[in-house]
Amino acid sequence: MPDDEARRVFQVVDSFEPGTFVQLLTEDARMVFGNAEPMVGRDAIAGGLRIFFATIAGLAHRLVRTWQVDADTIAETEVTYRRLDGKDVSVVAVSIWRTRDDGLISDYRVFVDLAPVYAM
Repeated sequence: MPDDEARRVFQVVDSFEPGTFVQLLTEDARMVFGNAEPMVGRDAIAGGLRIFFATIAGLAHRLVRTWQVDADTIAETEVTYRRLDGKDVSVVAVSIWRTRDDGLISDYRVFVDLAPVYAM
C-alpha cells in the first residue's frame, strides 16, 4: 500500500504542476525542502515549487523503497533532474510525509543534496 501511495504522489510531483501537487495537501500543510525555511499553506507551497521548477527543466522519481509508520510514509527515491542545459543528473532523495485520515498530506519533507544538479 505505501508503494501505491508513493507512486501516486511522485507521479503528481513529476507532472511539474505545482497547482496539481498542492491539491494533495491540506490547506494548512507544511513543506520543508532540504534545510530551506518551511513553506506553510497551499499558496506558499505552490509559489515555492514554481520558483524551484523555474531552475530546472523537469524531474522524474524512481521509487527505491518505502516504509509506512502509522500516518507517515517514508520514501527513498532516485530523482533524475533535467537541467536547463539539457543534461540529466540523478541524486538520491528521501521524502517523508504525514497523511491525515481524509487522505490529504499535512506535512511533507524532502531531504536531498541538490549541489550536483547545479554544478557546472
